[in-house]
Amino acid sequence: MVDQGQHGRRARASGATAAVARSVLAVLAVAVWLGVMAIGGPTFGKIGDVQNTDRTAFLPASAEATQAVEWQERFADSDSVPAILIVESQEGVDPSTAADLVRDLERAEIAGASVLSGDIVGPLPSEDGLALQLVVPLSPDVDLASGVDSLRAAGEQALERGDFGAGAEIFVTGPAGFSADLVEAFGGIDGILLAVALAAVLVILLIVYRSVLLPVAVLSTAVAALCAAIVVVYELARVDVIRIDGQSQGILSILVIGAATDYCLLVVARFREALTGGLDRWAAVRQAWRKSIEPILASAGTVIVGLLCLLFSDLNSNKALGPIAASGIVFSVLAAMTLLPAFLGLFGRAAFWPVMPRVRAADGGAAAPEREGRQLWAVLARWVRRRQRPVWIITALVLAVGCLGVTQLQASGVPESTLVLGESDARNGQEAMGRHFDAGAGSPTQIYVAESAAAEVLHGVEDTEGVASASVTAADGGPVRPGAEPRVVEERVQINATLDHPADSERAEETVIELRALVHGLDEQGLVGGPTATALDQQATAQADVQKIIPLVFIAILLILMLLLRSIVAPVLLVLTTILSYGTAMGVAALVFNEILGFPGADPTVPLFGFVFLVALGVDYNIFLMSRAREEVLTRGVHDGLTHALAVTGGVITSAGVVLAATFAALAVVPIMFMVQLGFIVAFGVLLDTLVVRTLLVPALGHELGKWLWWPSRRLASGPSPAPAPATKVDQTP
Repeated sequence: MVDQGQHGRRARASGATAAVARSVLAVLAVAVWLGVMAIGGPTFGKIGDVQNTDRTAFLPASAEATQAVEWQERFADSDSVPAILIVESQEGVDPSTAADLVRDLERAEIAGASVLSGDIVGPLPSEDGLALQLVVPLSPDVDLASGVDSLRAAGEQALERGDFGAGAEIFVTGPAGFSADLVEAFGGIDGILLAVALAAVLVILLIVYRSVLLPVAVLSTAVAALCAAIVVVYELARVDVIRIDGQSQGILSILVIGAATDYCLLVVARFREALTGGLDRWAAVRQAWRKSIEPILASAGTVIVGLLCLLFSDLNSNKALGPIAASGIVFSVLAAMTLLPAFLGLFGRAAFWPVMPRVRAADGGAAAPEREGRQLWAVLARWVRRRQRPVWIITALVLAVGCLGVTQLQASGVPESTLVLGESDARNGQEAMGRHFDAGAGSPTQIYVAESAAAEVLHGVEDTEGVASASVTAADGGPVRPGAEPRVVEERVQINATLDHPADSERAEETVIELRALVHGLDEQGLVGGPTATALDQQATAQADVQKIIPLVFIAILLILMLLLRSIVAPVLLVLTTILSYGTAMGVAALVFNEILGFPGADPTVPLFGFVFLVALGVDYNIFLMSRAREEVLTRGVHDGLTHALAVTGGVITSAGVVLAATFAALAVVPIMFMVQLGFIVAFGVLLDTLVVRTLLVPALGHELGKWLWWPSRRLASGPSPAPAPATKVDQTP
């Protein structure tokens, strides 16, 4: 008795010591992540300092527009960004009335530095006398958005003074105006986008857990992961390893919040199961960690590999998004598997307060809250099993019909003027310029040819349909006039062509294609660049990326699933059903974009990003389901194992899908067409995959295939495989 008592006391003392040690480690883990958040929080405010908004910078070096930019820099007197200021009045505008406005523009300063980097060209009157045009060279050393704001402020002062009479309007457009619109539109990413996403996730978590502490712990984990990712991305961009823009930053924030929350949901579900099984807090944490790590790593691996396939892109913007988003997934896993378990171990059952999990009843049934939560999914799992064939046939047919809409998706590019949704001063200015001047004025197409071929090329350019005017650049930077010599750099000259149509229009792109054919025919080394050529090359590169990267993502994810599930048939099934879901999402998106939202089209990268995110993220939920099914098949048999897996994972996977859809839907608050389109595609596709593909199609096909689902794994296929209709009620306990 004495020996047994001493042994018991020693065991209790040892257990208490171990519990204290685990608590200390948990506190240290929380402290480390709080330090990461303290560093990452302020970095959010600095990320704009390393962003790049120059569209040409994201083109490959081999693109003709990129090579033309190199020659443009050799011919240019400065690196200024041109802004076009348009004065419009129905009463008529006299150029002499713009003298005060010109002086205000020349005096404009920001932090003691001049806004301009050269002389203002103009004012140039329109033929109808109703408008004036001024070309204002903005200094590259001044913040672009602030510089454009100063020009608009000067224009408002001129209107207040009455320089141009009643009813006059002033717009700032051109490359600087549109770039400033983009900067302003992305300006809310740090605050509004993150706040909306976190608020949506918080509401969902409160509904799912009916708890106070747990949603806070999960959101803190997601924010910690995002802070770590932001620090890494900022440092990489600061040393020019990667190039980041507002688009990449927004996607990173949404992806990390959604993915980290999903991983946390899986860990919490396993932790709850362990607590209802009677384990103490630290034993429950260990079991939850052990049973969650494999599916989470596999899930994260599919997303990371899918994203890193973007490194094969020829567009630097796509290439940069790969490591940027992949780093976010890495930190999502690290936070979910370190910070969250620390929170759960410290809180124990109190994490679920006031609806704390109870220990499973002696008869093997779950306590009331847990049992109620799984009843719906158990009923659905049995129904799918009984009606397996009609379920998968009807579901597949409905999804296939949805895929037909893909043919209506107009993803060949959109005009730059339509990228920003809502009111745009630059877009209004471009429309005003088109009413009174050549629509392409202010955004000329630059042509670089050998001096010996210049005369012939100039003549051909002037005769090309769609070209309003063309001239060779003189030594003084203006057009060559009688008696003036052209500017020659390394035996080449520059020809500026003003187009009849807006630089971002389809007609302008057609004209540039004709100009390239003409120039290349007269000078094999000739180059055609400018805003229109840049957009044209970007679209062509993006379309080539789609054909190259989508097969790579498909193969990479398929291999990962084969390693995880130790099967060939199941991974093929999962990937094919996810692709079917992707096709349906794109088909529905085409209908929404064309008929409901009235978008003029979509960027060529939309289908690519949609595929990468939907296939990689969509496979996640099938991984959660099938990894649990593989675990259950070993003890319950093929059909019972799959039925039980759907019953016990239905709630957590659906919650995860809703969370991810809500976070991507938050992209709609950013008034950029690309972000709104991507947000809709991923949000709708994730819900479709979660509620239809993973709930109905995959389980029904799994029952249809039976033991062949796990081929060639003999161990998984050799278990008991009862008839499709179950004879007994499905066990409701995990």
